[in-house]
Amino acid sequence: MRLFRSFHLSSFFRQAVIVVAVTSAAIVPASASHATTPAESLISDNIQKGLGILNNTQLTQVQRGAQFETFLLSVTDLRRVSTFVLGPYGPRASQAQRDDFAAAFQNYAVAVYRSFLGKYAGQALKVTGSRQNAPGDDIVTTTLIDPDDSSGRPLEIDFRIRSDTGKPAIVDFAVGGMWIALEERDQFVAFLGQNGGSVPALIAHLDVLRTGLGDAH
Repeated sequence: MRLFRSFHLSSFFRQAVIVVAVTSAAIVPASASHATTPAESLISDNIQKGLGILNNTQLTQVQRGAQFETFLLSVTDLRRVSTFVLGPYGPRASQAQRDDFAAAFQNYAVAVYRSFLGKYAGQALKVTGSRQNAPGDDIVTTTLIDPDDSSGRPLEIDFRIRSDTGKPAIVDFAVGGMWIALEERDQFVAFLGQNGGSVPALIAHLDVLRTGLGDAH
């Protein structure tokens, strides 16, 4: 089975660790003069909760992993993302194939989050504002500050929050201006195009990558 030609699949979730939690990052609150929006609160408040789980030394590693998985699934909409990244191949697949892919996509996402915890220890995430694309569709802007980076240039990370179907949830984020789910959709579509549009083939590829991360779930 051929691998993606560029932007390896796991890179989506390597960077996505930033979306929900940074193992020992500090949350830097926005200025007191800045009115916090619900979308901004979703990012700052829930990252704080995620940190509480990850830094709870009274839990075993297995317990932290299980609690973090539950937490992760509560603040993201991976089902929605899994539909998006299949692009035009989604409607062509059977409902059973879409369900199987959503499950595989979720399992792989969780495995990568677990694998890359601690990559951003000591960094600080600061919510700097937000804007509304449309009702129920907001972009929250943040900066990630690395105290060991002598350049003093923080990394900008933007989060897309959708609340048009009910509970607000993270559905995408941009690192340095690059929207990750958009890039991933291009890569999934390319893979499917090279493999006869086979969603089961993509599922199998995800499972191979997940196993390579040491996840036997």
